[in-house]
Amino acid sequence: MKNVTIQKPQNQLAGFSQSELDCPVDGVKVNENKVRTVAFFVLLIAITHVFTSFWLLPVVLLVDFALRAFDYGKFSPFARISDTVVKALHFPVRPIDQAPKRFAAGVGMVFAASILTVDLLGGNPLVLTITLALFAALESLVGICAGCYVYTLLKRSKIIN
Repeated sequence: MKNVTIQKPQNQLAGFSQSELDCPVDGVKVNENKVRTVAFFVLLIAITHVFTSFWLLPVVLLVDFALRAFDYGKFSPFARISDTVVKALHFPVRPIDQAPKRFAAGVGMVFAASILTVDLLGGNPLVLTITLALFAALESLVGICAGCYVYTLLKRSKIIN
């Protein structure tokens, strides 16, 4: 996997513009509309968890994120449902690179695992859940990949190469 700087509109977020993002690239293409639909389902589950605190919801998120992060997206329940929705609503195919989305799924997996852990230890994972919901809302509603910002921050901090 190599890294390239993605040229996007000049929106400022996290102290730098989208054109300054340093995203992973692997050359494998996925449909952006499917990715955004998956993110919408994550948003719905996260919001439901905020209001119900049902411990099984972070488990569902954790499993789904893990499948997508480790390149088993074809088994992801959210991806399968999104395929059906995208086809039924006749959303166009918009090819984008898969690597940033896999990295973002890894970030989501860490959030889901943290939410579940805090839940099981009797704590309140509200801040974690709202943060995950915000990331999912940015992707699904606006098309901003928070994972690319996290990746760029980790690279600039020399936490990852």
